[in-house]
Order: sequence, then structure tokens, then C-alpha cells
Amino acid sequence: MAHIPDGILAAPVLIGGAVLAAGGVALALRQIDDRAIIRTAILSATFFAGSLISVPVGPSSVHLLLAGLMGVMLGSGAFLSVLVGLVLQALLFGFGGLTTLGVNTVNIALPGVVLGLALGPTIRRTTRPGLRAGLAALVGGLSVLGTGGLVAACLALSSPAYAPVASVLLATYLPLALVEAAITAAVVGFLARVEPDALRPAA
Repeated sequence: MAHIPDGILAAPVLIGGAVLAAGGVALALRQIDDRAIIRTAILSATFFAGSLISVPVGPSSVHLLLAGLMGVMLGSGAFLSVLVGLVLQALLFGFGGLTTLGVNTVNIALPGVVLGLALGPTIRRTTRPGLRAGLAALVGGLSVLGTGGLVAACLALSSPAYAPVASVLLATYLPLALVEAAITAAVVGFLARVEPDALRPAA
């Protein structure tokens, strides 16, 4: 459940998430260039479509996030890509909520952006396919676990009653982390062979 609905989170958590999301989107808009606009739109559409396919896991459900891949390919642009996808999902299908757009954007995008900035340069620079695949898998998997941790933290900070649910919810992200690790490694490896420039975020 990466899409936290309206009416659950406390006001300070909502405000904090909105401020962080606004900062991330502002940074993305400032850094985006012409060649990254299409890539951002494509990844936003992919995120939107992938999020529509939810797989039940325990008491919750999970879906592809692709935040790690967006972090490597877009850098801070992942904030913009995720926000557009979340707005469409909330308006068209009622997923998540409007008041939680900021929190949900940060929860999904931030881990991918941080890991993409940290490991992306090595992923792009290395000539060793195995190392590239391993690092890409690490970005993909840890991004999912980061999102799970942020969702759990938002719930726990909003009310102590959510703490048990938050810990169980975090465990449901483990299978998704493995899937995202494999997908991110495969996509990054393919792009490194056929279109290396696609792995370079806007300056």
C-alpha cells in the first residue's frame, strides 16, 4: 500500500510531505532539459500503468514502483514523474488521495532519487556488466524497501495505533523488492547496451 489514502495521516505528516514533495518537484523542473521531458513522460506513464496491477500480499497489496529505475534515469526528475502518475491515479481511479499526494510522492520517489544519485554515476561509468547489474538491482530493491520504510514511518508517526500495522506492512514489500531488483537490473543492462545516454539524467 504505497498509496496512503485520505483521512489516515496526521496533519504534521501531511504538511511535511507536501513541503518535501514541492521542493523535489521544484528541483526537478529547474533541472529538466528538452531531452529528458519525453523520458520523464514515458516513465510516468509506465509507473501509472504498472501501479494499476496490484498483487495481494498478506493483509495488503503491492505493485511495481520503478522508483529505482526512475532515480537512475531521471535523478530528481523522478519526483515529477511520480507526482504526475499519482495525480492521474487519484483523479481517474481513486487510488491514494489528494491530501496525501505530497506524502505519497515523497515515499515513492525519494528512495529512488537518493539511490540513483549515489550509485547512478558508477552504474553509468562502469564497463563491467556484472557490476552494473548488481548495482542496478541494489538500487531497485533498496528503493522499494525505502518506500516501505517511509510508508511505515508515516503511519507510525500519525498514530501509535498504526505501529503494528506499519511493521506488518513493511514485510509485504520484501517480495516486491526482489522483483524490482531483477527488473531494474534487466532494463539498465539493456539500455547500457543499446542507448547509454538514456541512463543519463538531465544536468
